[in-house]
Amino acid sequence: MTEETTEAGGAATEGTNGTGEASAEEAGAAGKASAEETGTGKAAAGETAPRRRGRPSRKAAADGPDARTRILEAARTEFAERGYDKTSVRGIAKAAGVDAALVHHYFGTKDGVFAAAVELTFEPALVLPAVLDGPPEGLGERLAAFFLSVWEDPGTRTPLLAILRSAVTHEAAANVLRDFVLRRLLERIAAELDVPDPTLRAELAASHMLGIVMLRYVVRAEPLASADPAEIVAMVAPTLQRYVAGR
Repeated sequence: MTEETTEAGGAATEGTNGTGEASAEEAGAAGKASAEETGTGKAAAGETAPRRRGRPSRKAAADGPDARTRILEAARTEFAERGYDKTSVRGIAKAAGVDAALVHHYFGTKDGVFAAAVELTFEPALVLPAVLDGPPEGLGERLAAFFLSVWEDPGTRTPLLAILRSAVTHEAAANVLRDFVLRRLLERIAAELDVPDPTLRAELAASHMLGIVMLRYVVRAEPLASADPAEIVAMVAPTLQRYVAGR
């Protein structure tokens, strides 16, 4: 090999790789990049890919209630402990173990999840048949008995007290309570009996029972706070009967 050929080969090598040291660095960088790409691909194809925003994990769905039920249960607790004003959609989502976007997906706004939590407490599908079935002359007694039974149960009394307190201070909570208790419960009961002025009658019945609730469970005025529920039902039933049945 001639000297010119040797110099030409060396020049070609330098043109491609630079110095020998630079070539090793470039190879190392390329290997590192390749390893990172391989690692990224492995993570992407791994068993625990990141779950989509707003979706509960499959394990959570399999091991417990569905996401909507968990949200409602968390909402009842949050509203009961914090009141309407201090409860947030983000706080409900955190307590339920879901993303806040999922709360908005199911219920829209805080008012929406509040209304659903109220409905969960009352369960109107069970309430109406229990109150309406039976002789018309016993409607007032059944209504009073059901209403007090809900408030006597600590499991339902706590969230209901939060709802009642919130309704006194927050218009949105008042709207929810008014819409649900009056229009979805008492007005439907009165409408089933085909009596005149069902809305007025429903509101009078509600005012009577909510007044009892305030004195018995919130103010705890005696002797009403300690009176036997059966005694209260017996005394209140005739008035409720006159309100909702017209006699």
